[in-house]
Amino acid sequence: MLGILVNRLDQHFANGDARHSLAGWRRFVAEFWYFGIKEARACLFAGLFFAAVFAVPRAGVFGVPRYDVLLILALGIQAWMLYAKLETWDEFKAIMLFHLMGFALEAFKVSANVRSWTYPDFAYSKVMDVPLFAGFMYAAVGSYIIQVWRALDLRVVHHPPYWMTGVVAVALYVNFFTHRYIGDYRWTLGAIALGLYARCWVEFRPLDRTRRMPLILGLILVGFFIWLAENAGTFFGLWKYPNQIGAWTNVHLGKWSSWTALTLLTFAIVVNLKHVKERIHLAP
Repeated sequence: MLGILVNRLDQHFANGDARHSLAGWRRFVAEFWYFGIKEARACLFAGLFFAAVFAVPRAGVFGVPRYDVLLILALGIQAWMLYAKLETWDEFKAIMLFHLMGFALEAFKVSANVRSWTYPDFAYSKVMDVPLFAGFMYAAVGSYIIQVWRALDLRVVHHPPYWMTGVVAVALYVNFFTHRYIGDYRWTLGAIALGLYARCWVEFRPLDRTRRMPLILGLILVGFFIWLAENAGTFFGLWKYPNQIGAWTNVHLGKWSSWTALTLLTFAIVVNLKHVKERIHLAP
């Protein structure tokens, strides 16, 4: 039933007929409303997953530990999205790549020599001290970018050459591992990315007219909302940073830059999907 409703909503979004009667503040309100609804639609996987995070008690369900319940629910949500044709198999493969990359990063960050954060609860599905559901938090970012591409009819103008953005994206990912040993080059790589994407704009359609914004601004905003979601995750005790062991405190604002870097990496992978690549205009 939910899949049918979402598909009907997508069909409604696809109607780009001009609304000539809308003008002034009425147009602003209408476009802002549709933009918000489409963003919420694009967050379908993330929204359902975080609803599960809030709903599943820390003690688990019927004797099944919380982390294991979340893994089962995440797998169920993903299977349902495929069954309801809300994602294609190519998109699913890309999302699973984000899952694997996220798990590898998590395994490094919780290792005994690093301990950037911990997952304090017991789970049968823990591997290398990382519950397997954790990779779906990274997959949710990929799912959002894929879904928003359709919902807002995105186009990218003046995109840098793919090989350049690919090198920067790989370097940002590697830096998550190497910064403890050879220095943190996040800001240097961020400055290079800013230069690469300086002329890059994303065009989107909230309603019937095309709007645009700098792509780098969009990535920064996505990173900020992920940072907010991370605060919610730590508040509910899903994982903890060292400074949150005694009592909860907000996640350091510096993590915003890390999530922005991860969003840029995710975007660099998504643009290689065939149906997305058709909507990319490379800079001359």
